[in-house]
Amino acid sequence: MASRRPAKDQPASFEWTQENEDWCAAQMKKYPEGRQASCVIPFLWRGQKQAGWISIPMMEAIARQLDMPYIRVYEVATFYTMFNLAPVGEFHVQLCGTTPCMLRGAHDLRETCKKVIGPEHHVSEDGKFSWLEVECLGACCNAPMVQISTKTGDHYYEDLTPEIFEDLLGKLRRGEEVKIGTQHPNRHTSDPEGENTTLTDASLYDGSAAQPLKEIPNANPAPAE
Repeated sequence: MASRRPAKDQPASFEWTQENEDWCAAQMKKYPEGRQASCVIPFLWRGQKQAGWISIPMMEAIARQLDMPYIRVYEVATFYTMFNLAPVGEFHVQLCGTTPCMLRGAHDLRETCKKVIGPEHHVSEDGKFSWLEVECLGACCNAPMVQISTKTGDHYYEDLTPEIFEDLLGKLRRGEEVKIGTQHPNRHTSDPEGENTTLTDASLYDGSAAQPLKEIPNANPAPAE
């Protein structure tokens, strides 16, 4: 599972890029004076996208920026497992190990991670990959699945087998394009395998079955007694 302990080796400092500094300033304007601490989660998320992980200097900088105690920023960063407290690979693999995925082969995908990437919580020698097992990611009907995060996006890859998963990781390592979503050749998104067998009448979607409302329901509720 995700480690909630900050990395031993920390950078000397943290600074926003100009683009992100401007973005932060715009976010702070959304809140009344004295309520800027509400930005802490989006600031941590933006910082993670900039640096790849959340360092202690980053948390200290955000605390000063939002005029809040450092310990409050630390509490948020260490509570939410979406925040990486140590460096991760260019492609950070989060493998779902909760019951539906476990029953559908998550253990085999875990072995693929060990084979292709290495131990959990470690970055591969080429810096391309890191991985960890996480709780449910919400794609149970397409189990087993992983989420792969980069600085530019976070995407699901579903209906995996060890062979498909290993091939997918190989393509990412080589810089090749990889299909996002279900990897099942006969599935569309989370639909059952094959073509649709219900709700196939085109007239269901052309508006012809709709009837105009004579009155809006509950528009004139009865007065309270």
